[in-house]
Amino acid sequence: MFSFARICFKYRGAYFRRNGSNENPCSTNSFLQIFTNLSAFNDDPCGKSLHRGRFFHHSQKLDPLLFLVTASYTQFPVLAPFCFNSHYSTKAPSRSYRRRARKRLLKSCKPTLNQAQFQLALSQLPPRFTAEELCDVIAQQHDPLVCLELFHWASQQPRFRHDASTFHVTIKKLGVAKMYQEMDDVVNQLLAVPFIGSEELFNMVIYYFTEARKLTRAVNVFKHMKSRRNLNCCFRPSVRTYNILFAALLSRGSNTYINHVYMETIRCLFRQMVNDGIKPDIFSLNSMVKGYVLSLHVNDALRIFHQMGVVYDCQPNSLTYDYLIHGLCAQGRTKNAKELCQEMKTRGFIPSSKSYNSLINSLALDREIEEAVNYLWEMTDKKRSADFITYRTVLDEICRRGTIQEGMRFLQELQEKDLVDGHAYRKLLYVLEDDYGNSLSRTMGIH
Repeated sequence: MFSFARICFKYRGAYFRRNGSNENPCSTNSFLQIFTNLSAFNDDPCGKSLHRGRFFHHSQKLDPLLFLVTASYTQFPVLAPFCFNSHYSTKAPSRSYRRRARKRLLKSCKPTLNQAQFQLALSQLPPRFTAEELCDVIAQQHDPLVCLELFHWASQQPRFRHDASTFHVTIKKLGVAKMYQEMDDVVNQLLAVPFIGSEELFNMVIYYFTEARKLTRAVNVFKHMKSRRNLNCCFRPSVRTYNILFAALLSRGSNTYINHVYMETIRCLFRQMVNDGIKPDIFSLNSMVKGYVLSLHVNDALRIFHQMGVVYDCQPNSLTYDYLIHGLCAQGRTKNAKELCQEMKTRGFIPSSKSYNSLINSLALDREIEEAVNYLWEMTDKKRSADFITYRTVLDEICRRGTIQEGMRFLQELQEKDLVDGHAYRKLLYVLEDDYGNSLSRTMGIH
């Protein structure tokens, strides 16, 4: 490879010269000329027209080795680092590089302020406007940049001070437009002003920060609300504040370990809420149940379930039962799941499709095929839809008992009741052929 590079530099002065100028032999124009001469050489195999090209001006004969070198560089540009003295990487761009490139692209594509609309909005304000009048003008604007510019312009006016209403309408406009960086700047101004704000305003700020996946900033705003120990302040955290944080923390988990880590934070927040005298509602309690189920602490979820009516004076709803049934079935506790399902139906709730699917799969894996099929028909009567995995699990367990005919009858019954479409029916039939092909061919005549 290094001798190959030395050949490039050895013949560069003799052949890679164009009209006596000191051009870069590996420039774009030189490569275009190389392709021109190579195409001429292909059209003229004898090489008679090669000396008329503008690229090769040497009086000697064409060196075959040099021609191979030139052809190699035109056909295989990956070898160019030896001649270009530059570096090429075949690796994919890193994640940080892609993030920086995306930020630069978004920054370059930012919309510009509509000056005409901004001036029109300014004309609607009286000479000495109040915070309420500014709030009304900002609320009428559809362009978030105009709203932001109005907010900043008003901040520079003498004898004017923003209040909670102007902060509220500006932050809402920016949050809806997903302009989170600009919203963050306005929130910093809000936090810098003491005794301005409201519970609704700070709850909205926390919500938009969680939507932007800025959980740290949301927690900082939450701490700002709790730091106000003055009883006259009306923006202490409420049950709504905690529910926003619960929903944000539960949405961050993608596996059991991550859910376990965030569940510790949810548990601390819940304990802090109860200690502050805030009564949890059904959303808070369901968040605890769901978090415990996702982190595989089903016994803790059952403890919260049994404390709902006794300790917190809040009755469970259908979501509570759905979370618990799914969690119990995931741990193979089918008997407890059936009891909860029966209690759920006694209270007048209808299990969700997820609960039915979990229960049917768990019963089928426990070889309780008849009961699984009964729940499947009950599920269809309640207008709940089963997924493909449920049908396949029940079909597999029916056929494993050695009765291929029952499996085919079950599959045909699904088709007759219009529970599966043609595509799903063919997939289930292919499953039977793959697993029980010989037996199926002998008994049902399938080829």
